[in-house]
Amino acid sequence: MKTPKTPKVPDAGPPDVPVPKLVGLMAVDARQAAREHGVLIVAADRDDFERVAVEYVVRQYPLPGVEVPRDAVVTIWFDLGEGEGGGGAGVRVPRAPGPRGGGMRRELGEPELPPTRSGSFSPCP
Repeated sequence: MKTPKTPKVPDAGPPDVPVPKLVGLMAVDARQAAREHGVLIVAADRDDFERVAVEYVVRQYPLPGVEVPRDAVVTIWFDLGEGEGGGGAGVRVPRAPGPRGGGMRRELGEPELPPTRSGSFSPCP
């Protein structure tokens, strides 16, 4: 009896890898994390990405946890886009509210002008 041949399946290649979370990392740390997870990264808003070291990643695509083929490209951004916060990344410190209006004006009324002979008020007597 003859054994049927199984069809040859093409090699599937290396297994998929999860995209690491790069948002919040400095550029130098993002490059290292990408290397360790088997993905490549490019910066969409930096031509000099290889020289960038201390700027923080504010956005990435694909999102963390998505399975991609090994050596797939993950795009990162260092600046927020239009309508996403108005510019560069950084810590925003809340400001204390300013003083309330009032003071002496609140306590005392405005001085009245003396009446003129014609009965109307005038700044000059």
